[in-house]
Amino acid sequence: MRVFSAVFTLGMSLAVGLPVAYAADNADCGVVKMSDPGWTDIGATNGVAGVLLEGLGYKQQVQNLSVALAYQGLKTGQLDVFLGNWMPAQQPVISKFTGNGSVQVLGANLNSAKFTLAVPDYVARGGVKDFADLAGYGDKFDRKIYGIAPGAPANQNIKTMLDKHDFNLTGWTLVESSESGMLAQVDRAVAKQQWIVFLGWEPHAMNTHHKLVYLSGGDKYFGPNYGSATVNTVTRKDYSALCPNAGRLFSQLTFTVDLENVLIKRALDDKQTPRDAAREELKQHPELLSRWLDGVTTLQGQPGLAAVRQSLAL
Repeated sequence: MRVFSAVFTLGMSLAVGLPVAYAADNADCGVVKMSDPGWTDIGATNGVAGVLLEGLGYKQQVQNLSVALAYQGLKTGQLDVFLGNWMPAQQPVISKFTGNGSVQVLGANLNSAKFTLAVPDYVARGGVKDFADLAGYGDKFDRKIYGIAPGAPANQNIKTMLDKHDFNLTGWTLVESSESGMLAQVDRAVAKQQWIVFLGWEPHAMNTHHKLVYLSGGDKYFGPNYGSATVNTVTRKDYSALCPNAGRLFSQLTFTVDLENVLIKRALDDKQTPRDAAREELKQHPELLSRWLDGVTTLQGQPGLAAVRQSLAL
């Protein structure tokens, strides 16, 4: 009955030319289930989403799952939203889910991201600026490329590259680890001025902690323009239809590299939780809320922008 009433109200508003009031979501939409592969950037964006959802009267649940398990969770309805569809790196993984319509790509939440192999600047000065340069310095690198967690699509791309011996990388191996484990290895190498090649991306605090150079020539595996990437928001099938208010929020929730870098710095350097980092940043930049919350209500149907501003004590 509630759904019929909302549709009837919307239809009557359109018919007589009145302003359209966005209906509140059904109570079943009140818990938003999301995923985090353990990446600092997705932790940051999930933190922003959590602050907004809390202010709107929703509850957020975040599960730590690999990318592949996140898409499976969206397919089965165990998850609602995933903010970490890095493209084109995840194309091999997501294609089977988008191909049969079991998940929906809402759109980009971040443009101008970067994701490919990187080296410290002193390594680039030593002669490594392209994928094709790696093989000539195999001994210096101990013929190792450092990646992130096992099962990550980017790791699979590197494994394929090594299995095919592309760029003459015969005898090279991929060292899989967590994001933090990989970056700890980078920290140790830089402190000793040792040579290392690893998965790098932006936004991330690694770009401010170290002077990095992204390698050219990896278009086949990471896309053109030094791994230029787009990060998409993905939902379970029909999520926006069943939860149109939350769906509207996530369709409008977009970020910038600068914003995410600041949030990540707060988390890594200042040891703030993702939500605390988001709260502090939104208090300093409340103008972000207007675009994200345009036409969005609380779960109970009240104006969303006012509710979130009140929750942030603005």
